[in-house]
Parts: sequence; C-alpha cells; structure tokens
Amino acid sequence: MTLKATPLNNAHRALGARMVDFGGWDMPVNYGSQIEEHNAVRSDAGMFDVAHMCVVDIKGDDVRGFLRHLLANNVDKLQVSGKALYSCMLNPEGGVIDDLIVYFINENWFRLVVNAGTAEKDVAWMQAQNKGNLTITQRRDGVNAMALIAVQGPNARAKAWEVLPEAKEATAEMKPFNVALVPDTKFGEAMVARTGYTGEDGFEIGVAADKAEALWNAFAAAGIKPAGLGARDTLRLEAGMNLYGQDMDDSVNPLDAGLAWTIDLVSERDFIGKAALQAKGQNAQFVGLILREKGGVLRAHQKVIAASGETGEITSGTFSPTMQQAIALARVPMGVQLGDTVHVEIRDKKLAATVVKLPFVRNGKILAA
Repeated sequence: MTLKATPLNNAHRALGARMVDFGGWDMPVNYGSQIEEHNAVRSDAGMFDVAHMCVVDIKGDDVRGFLRHLLANNVDKLQVSGKALYSCMLNPEGGVIDDLIVYFINENWFRLVVNAGTAEKDVAWMQAQNKGNLTITQRRDGVNAMALIAVQGPNARAKAWEVLPEAKEATAEMKPFNVALVPDTKFGEAMVARTGYTGEDGFEIGVAADKAEALWNAFAAAGIKPAGLGARDTLRLEAGMNLYGQDMDDSVNPLDAGLAWTIDLVSERDFIGKAALQAKGQNAQFVGLILREKGGVLRAHQKVIAASGETGEITSGTFSPTMQQAIALARVPMGVQLGDTVHVEIRDKKLAATVVKLPFVRNGKILAA
C-alpha cells in the first residue's frame, strides 16, 4: 500500500525525520529526540505537521441548523464570528464517529477540522445528513487543498508573529478557541486559530497546501523546533486530551470518555445520538492514573483493578517527560474516587497507581502529583 503524504513530507525528510506509517500516512515520529521535542513545546516553541487532518467547509443557507442536529455540542454557543467549539459527532447509538473543532465564520459558512483517519467517513456521514441545500467541501486534496501546521508552546505565538507579522493585529488579543482569517500574508491567506493539542498556548495555522513547506521552513528559521508524533502523543496525554481511536471511537459512549462537558443534554435541541445517551447514561469514569511502583510502563488495554474488585481499562499510557512518572488515561468503575489506589496488571504483576484528576500538566505546570 502506498502511504499518503502531506505537503511537508520533503521537509521532514530533509531534516532526517524518522518516518512511520500513521493510519496510512507517512508521518514523522521524531527528528532525533522525542524528549527534546516534548520539552521544547513545554518550555519554548515547537511545531507539528497536522496537514493529514482535514479541513471541511460547510456553506449554504442554515448551516447552523444542520450542525445543531449533527453535533452533540451546541453551535448556538457560537454567536460571534471567529468563535470555535470542540464537539463530538455521534451515531444514532451514541458512539463517537469523530471529535472535531467547528469554527463559525458567518451564518452561511462554518469550518470544521476533523481527524485524519476518519475524514472520509466523516464527510460521507455529513453528506448523508445533508438534505441537498448545503455544500460540503473537504480541503485536503485538489486545487483548494489546505495544510495545517500547529505551533505550540509558551513562546509559540511570539515566534509565529515574526513569520506572520500581518496576523498579529488580528490575533494579539484573540482569546483561546477563536480563529482569524488573515487575507494577505506572504504565504497567502492564512487561517490562524488559537487552538492546539498539547496543553500549551499557540496557534494552528492553515495555508494553501503549496505554501506549507515555505511556511514550515520560515518557522524553523525563527527558532520553532520541529516535533513529531511521539512528542505530540506524550504532550496530549499529559494534557488529558483524548485521542480518537484509542480513548474513544464509534463504540464508546462519550459520557464514559470524559467528554460530558462537550455534550449538550440540557437544551431542548435534538441531535443525532441524544436519545441513546439519555437512555444509557454514564456507566464509567474517565480519570488519570499515576503509577506508584517501579516495574512497568502504563499502556493501553492494561486492566485496572479497583479496591472493590471491579475492573476498568487503561485507554492511553506513557512515561511523562515533564513529570518523570508513568501516567495513563483510564476508564474505571463509577465507584472509584479521586485519590484512590488501584492496581494495574502489567504482565504478571499488579502495580499500585493513584487516581488523579485530569489534566496532569497544563501551560507548563504539573497539576497532578
């Protein structure tokens, strides 16, 4: 099978990146040291190729009404142009088809960014719900293709403005979870969103695919360190952020995946999957774990045993470079309390771990100990 490549593939290879098959995409896992890349994002600024993710533009009359029914979070929260919202898109059984960000441009144009591996499925699902009056356009392929670069870290915005000075006026006072479309940069029109997947401040920046490599190289020249999938995973896990396909998927109730805050069950608005969620309710808790004994690393699918004897499961685990401890995200029984000691089955051992509130790390600060 031929792997798909982002517009930045040549740039990664020129930097000597170690490339891997990531869901059918040829992507960099690191450029030499995953730990250095992780620490650069926590202490300074790093950048990620996220051009495998897919921008989807939905245009036409009453896009809001369409998204009101399609998404579990309520797009009526988006009343000012440029506001963004994180949401799940559910199937009728209440499982998560995908988690995504939706940006409100105007009443006739909303922009979504969806995950790489689910993009085709997502667009097909949207088209199936479309009654024919909306135009749904994916922007990953063809003449209108866009590429996304995430610039993350405490110095990320300042360094991004060195490269995109035209964006500073529109974004200097912009709060998190907002976006600005900057028409005239030397890289063409740029979408600059104050969003990310690391627990640090920064931007996710979209430009035309044929401008992406030049933008990447300019960011590198400004001192923004390239970072691969390895650092992206340890950073998002420290930040307590779900990974689609690992922490939730179309068989998982989002209430059991720590995503209740993204599900609007209060308003009278109906949405796909609402009735199923109301019928099922929450059946598990989504928590953080810190391993307290030596002898193993926390990994997905390891069994978690509560004091009651009930069991749960780790969904994502790693060794935290920031905390210097083994940490995990886990789905555990409802009776488990923060501060409880549980045991994780690692090979033939049962090792003690503490249940903690997520996130572990945010904005460079350790919040769970």
